[in-house]
Amino acid sequence: MKLTKLYKDKGSGGEGCPTVYLAENGDFVVQGLQLDGATAGELENVLDGETAVRIAPEVVIGAVERYRDRQ
Repeated sequence: MKLTKLYKDKGSGGEGCPTVYLAENGDFVVQGLQLDGATAGELENVLDGETAVRIAPEVVIGAVERYRDRQ
C-alpha cells in the first residue's frame, strides 16, 4: 500500500511521530506513540490485528486541512 504523508507534528523534530498519512485506497494511517497497558485496557472491542496510538489534536486537524486541500 502506497502512503502519502499529510501532516507531521511540527514539534517532533525531523524524525518520528505523530504523523498522519493518506493510503492509496483513501484510508488514513496514523503513526503515534503506543498506548500504555492501562490505557489500552480501556479500549472496547479490539479485534485481532488492531491497535491504537496517541496523537495530538492539532495533528488530526492539520491532516484534515491538508486532506481537504487535496480535494
